[in-house]
Amino acid sequence: MYDLIIKNATIVNEGKEFVADLAINNGRIDKIQSVISDSSKVEVDGTGKHLLPGVIDDQVHFRDPGFPHKGSIATESLAAVAGGVTTFMEMPNTNPQTTNFDELAKKFEKADKVSPANFSFFFGATNDNLELVKQVDSANVCGIKIFMGSSTGNMLVDNQKVLEQIFKHSPTLIATHCEDEATIRNNAAEFREKYGDSLNATHHPQIRNVDGCYISSSKAIELARATDARLHILHISTAKETALFGNDKPLIEKRITAEACVHHMYFNDSYYPTKGNLVKCNPAIKTEQDRKAIFQALLDDRIDIIATDHAPHSWDEKSKHYSQAPSGLPLVQHSLNIMMNFVEKREISLTDVVRKMSHAPADCFRINERGYIREGYYADLVLVDLKASQVIHKNQLKYHCGWSPLEGEKLAGKVQKTWVNGVLVFDDSLAINFTPAGMPITFNSTR
Repeated sequence: MYDLIIKNATIVNEGKEFVADLAINNGRIDKIQSVISDSSKVEVDGTGKHLLPGVIDDQVHFRDPGFPHKGSIATESLAAVAGGVTTFMEMPNTNPQTTNFDELAKKFEKADKVSPANFSFFFGATNDNLELVKQVDSANVCGIKIFMGSSTGNMLVDNQKVLEQIFKHSPTLIATHCEDEATIRNNAAEFREKYGDSLNATHHPQIRNVDGCYISSSKAIELARATDARLHILHISTAKETALFGNDKPLIEKRITAEACVHHMYFNDSYYPTKGNLVKCNPAIKTEQDRKAIFQALLDDRIDIIATDHAPHSWDEKSKHYSQAPSGLPLVQHSLNIMMNFVEKREISLTDVVRKMSHAPADCFRINERGYIREGYYADLVLVDLKASQVIHKNQLKYHCGWSPLEGEKLAGKVQKTWVNGVLVFDDSLAINFTPAGMPITFNSTR
C-alpha cells in the first residue's frame, strides 16, 4: 500500500507534459505510470490539473534571526509552500549575520523545527572571514554570498585582495549581489543635492543605474574567469548585463550562471508613480526595454534561473519617505503565479517555467535528488489549476508583513496542493498544515 497516489494529473517534467498516475512512499516518488491500480492510504484526483516539481527559490531573505517585525523562517516558509515553493536558500544578512559557523548552525536548527519547506543557507563573506569561507562544507551549504554592493553591517566586500582570495579559494559556488558602490554613492549624492526633499521612488532606477550594475557584474565575471570559480550572479536587472552571459553549453557545464527575479520581469519603471516604495528594491526595477531583454535572455538560456529575492519589510517602514524606506519586496507566495501569467499570454511555455524554477536551480547548485519528477527522488510536488485566476488581496497573504506589491493585480493559475517530502503542507481548500516537513537539502557540489 502506498502512502499517496495522485491520479490522472498532467505531469510537467523535463520538457514533456503527459497524463499519468504518481505514487509516493516514505517521502519519495515510488512509481510513475499511466495507471497505478495499487491501493493507497490517500488518493488525490488530479484530473484537469498540472503536477509540477516543487519550485526551488535560490534567493530569499526570511529575516530570521533579528527582524521579527519583518518575518521569520516559520512565517515566510509558510508563504513559500502556499506559492508552490518547496525549497528555499536563504541569505546571510540577518542579525546576527551568518558569517560564522555558530550562526549558520542556529539557522539550520531553527528551520528544522519550523519550516514546512526544504532549506539551505548561504554563508556570508566579509572582508575579515576568508579563513572561515575556505572551511565551508560544500555538501551541506548552498554557497558563499558576496555583497559587491548594497549591503548591511559589514557585509560589503570591497577589499580587492580579499575578493580575489575568496574567488580563488571558495570551496563551492559563489553568489553575488552586483552593484558598484562608488557609482551608487555618487549618484545618490547628486540626486540629493538636486532634489532634496522631493527625492522619491521614481529616481531609484537612476540612482541605482545601469552602469552601477554593469561595472560590478563585469568585475565579478573577470574575477571568476581569472580564478576558475563557479559564479552565480543574482537578480540581473539590465539589458546591458545580459550580454555578459553565454548559452553555448548546457547549464550543468557552465562556470558562470545568472538569475532573473520575477519582479524584474513583471514590473517596469512605469509602476513607480503609483506603487512608489512598494516596488523599491536593489537592484532597481528599470525600463520596459530592460524588462524585455531580461525575459529574452531567460528564454534563450543566457539567464538560467528564476527566483524572487523575497525581502519583506513592515508596512510602516515602507511608508516612510523614499530616502528612509528600505529596499525589498515580499514575493515568494506568488512567483509561480507570475510565471503562469506569462504562460497564459504564451510568452513562455509551462515546460520552460518548470525548467527555470525547478530543474535549473537543482542543476546549477547540484542539489541531490530534487528538482525533478523522477522515481526515487524526494516527493516535492505542486498541483496547480491553470484554468483558475485570482486577484491578489491582502487577506490572502501569508507573509508576516501583510502586504504585497502585487495587491490588485490579476494573476493566472492557482496552487491547489503542495507536498514536501511526500507530506501535504498546503491545501488551498483547507488551512495550511503547520507541519515542519522540510529537510536540509544536500549537494553534490565542489569548486
